[in-house]
Amino acid sequence: MGLATAVNKLKDSKAKSKVIILLSDGENNAGFIDPTTATQLATEYDIKTYTIGVGSNGKALSPVALLPNGQFEFRSVDVKIDEELLKSIAEKTKGKYFRATDNEKFKSIYEEIDSLEKTEIEEFKFYNYDEKYRLFLIIAGAILLLELLLKFTLFRSFV
Repeated sequence: MGLATAVNKLKDSKAKSKVIILLSDGENNAGFIDPTTATQLATEYDIKTYTIGVGSNGKALSPVALLPNGQFEFRSVDVKIDEELLKSIAEKTKGKYFRATDNEKFKSIYEEIDSLEKTEIEEFKFYNYDEKYRLFLIIAGAILLLELLLKFTLFRSFV
């Protein structure tokens, strides 16, 4: 479902190169669109998909329920990585499959993807200033009016 959502966001893009980085264990356990259909959509819209397999095979703690006190209940669940599916998605969309086993490997994967995909983009920066001068301007104006008022009334000179 994640791949299909990303394809839907990118399908109307006018960019020269459209890329999705799919970070997953490859297991299709949620959503209404199966991975093969999402892969076909990515191929149809010429969206290159880099897949990164994360996780470990075996058992891992995973949240399975929300307790009445707001905390999660964790249990050991079976975890497996569907590397064949991730490789298939990458191959069919002209991307590449990577396997992240630790933080350093993950960082090097992103550096490699960054070196493979270089596109110049035009960036617009908008700044929102919070002007503070108005308060001081009002105070200065009030003091000036007070000075004029006092000059022509209480401290009036008869010379």
